[in-house]
Amino acid sequence: MNFKKIISGPLFWILLVLLGLVIVVPLLLTSSGTGQRVDTNIGMELIEQGEVTEARIDDGDSRVDLTLEEPFELDGRTLEGAVHFHFSQARAETVAETIAQADLEGYTDEPEQSNWFLSMLGFMIPFLLIAILFIWLITRMSGGGSRVMQFGKSKAKMFDKDMPQVTFADVAGADEAVEELQEIREFLAEPQKFQRLGAKIPKGVLLYGPPGTGKTLLAKAVAGEAGGSFYSISGSDFVEMFVGVGASRVRDLFKQAKENAPAIIFVDEIDAVGRQRGAGVGGGNDEREQTLNQLLVEMDGFDPNSNIIVIAATNRPDVLDPALLRPGRFDRQIPVEAPDFAGRKAILEVHSKGKPMVDDLDVEQIARKTPGFTGADLANVLNEAALLTARSNADLIDDRAVDEAIDRVMAGPQKRTRLMKDHERRVTAYHEGGHALVAAALNYSAPVTKITILPRGRALGYTMVVPEDDKYSTTRNELLDQIAYAMGGRVAEEIVFHDPSTGAANDIQKATDTARKMVTEYGMSAKVGSVKLGSGDTNPFLGKEMATGKEYSEQLAAVVDQEVRAIIEEAHDEAYWALTENRDILDTLAEELLRRETLGAKEVAEIFAQVRKRPRREVWESSPRRPIVTEDPLGGDPDA
Repeated sequence: MNFKKIISGPLFWILLVLLGLVIVVPLLLTSSGTGQRVDTNIGMELIEQGEVTEARIDDGDSRVDLTLEEPFELDGRTLEGAVHFHFSQARAETVAETIAQADLEGYTDEPEQSNWFLSMLGFMIPFLLIAILFIWLITRMSGGGSRVMQFGKSKAKMFDKDMPQVTFADVAGADEAVEELQEIREFLAEPQKFQRLGAKIPKGVLLYGPPGTGKTLLAKAVAGEAGGSFYSISGSDFVEMFVGVGASRVRDLFKQAKENAPAIIFVDEIDAVGRQRGAGVGGGNDEREQTLNQLLVEMDGFDPNSNIIVIAATNRPDVLDPALLRPGRFDRQIPVEAPDFAGRKAILEVHSKGKPMVDDLDVEQIARKTPGFTGADLANVLNEAALLTARSNADLIDDRAVDEAIDRVMAGPQKRTRLMKDHERRVTAYHEGGHALVAAALNYSAPVTKITILPRGRALGYTMVVPEDDKYSTTRNELLDQIAYAMGGRVAEEIVFHDPSTGAANDIQKATDTARKMVTEYGMSAKVGSVKLGSGDTNPFLGKEMATGKEYSEQLAAVVDQEVRAIIEEAHDEAYWALTENRDILDTLAEELLRRETLGAKEVAEIFAQVRKRPRREVWESSPRRPIVTEDPLGGDPDA
């Protein structure tokens, strides 16, 4: 049992205060009487029988204190020394006469002088205990530790040279970002090198990109490489329920950084405090906006030669306030995107260090199987592979473990206990076979690398289509192929069973979303034209969304719906052609899936060797007024 942890918890101190009250209050209440208490009749009897040597009457408490001459037996208990009893006002005169008639030597009716200090102490102790408990709880809530009521102090963690270091050698797949941040390190180490050329040190660097791409890791690497102080804080740590706390913490943070310059301040998830002002329902006077205003002042106000640089990270640069992004605050904005093939290979090599692997495990092949994976995804793949290897009591990580780990990251763990009926397995086999066969029959889709009908995650099966090379843009024909490929499973169910299932719901959603973007965002509809419909503003502010009206008419919205439906219908027809022309291959593929449950790239390629390809689409005209270009002036084939 961790005694230190118990003491630091609130329950221990609450119980301690309650225990103190339980002990102190009864003592204070019983301190007014001396000795054992007896009934009034018994006390009077003791006086009348001459068992008492001394007596004292206290009119204030209606109490009589007696001193017994000898021990006295009463109802099985022994009374000795001092005893006392209380009396009512009606019997006060009788009690006084009885004591007077007894003619006791030590009789007195003068009240005992109480100790004013003890009385005051007894009155104050409960309130003091409650006040101490209240102050302690407030201190814990405010994060002040042993310091009371320090709401406005910064919660930033300061890293020094004695802490475990992450360097740029531990970062892979983000070479451009590393290069920019290495220059920041040089700014701090040798500012005169740049100042003699008239260059000013950047005040802020914003790292933005999807989750898991390594933004925080880059900041940790800067902390490991920088020779000065490094302060790390989350954007949400600035804002509390008390007004003015966030701005006070910003001031305290920059004060600490100035005292320990050169310094780097890293603010993770800055969108928690740096969102655009005046866009929410709460107006412009809320705590978050005051914190942002103070941050803007501090970034623009400190001395240009103070050697303080602010590094921030966010997944949502689109919601940040424009004043935060202007030059003079965040001078540099560095995108940290998902790595390409070379980056994925480098990341896998970093994370494979210390993990025992078989000699023939090819990291390059793993990188090819994982397009679009971020650094966090790749680290998770190798970690899952290591866990699966340990679960099977093996000593080395092999291809089987890595393939299973990739499937887990993409679609979730396999549901081995789910038992499917033969008809459902057959429907799933034809559904996945329809996806794969349509992808193989079209001209602009990526090759099929894996098909399985084993339930995994929320899917009853899945087909993996992986491009051979990294792609950074997508053509109209490729998008149409993606829609037809998505509809392939639904069309296969219609052709074979004439009774489609709900398994294609996610496919239909993806196809519809892609078709709508083609019409409203990508300008790939001749009727609508190259027009961006809708603001595309993803700021999650109710006030801003309510203030923005619809940007196109109901007539144009109807045209958009017609165009989306036409694209889906055309994709449906293409998938129908591909499956009916290759029905024998579809049946063979489904039977193989039912027999083996999972097919790899090699087995799929053998089955698809005789697939009849869909003829290429006609050249698309964005407008009938424009001539069709049939030749590329640079010598290439525009339809290739």
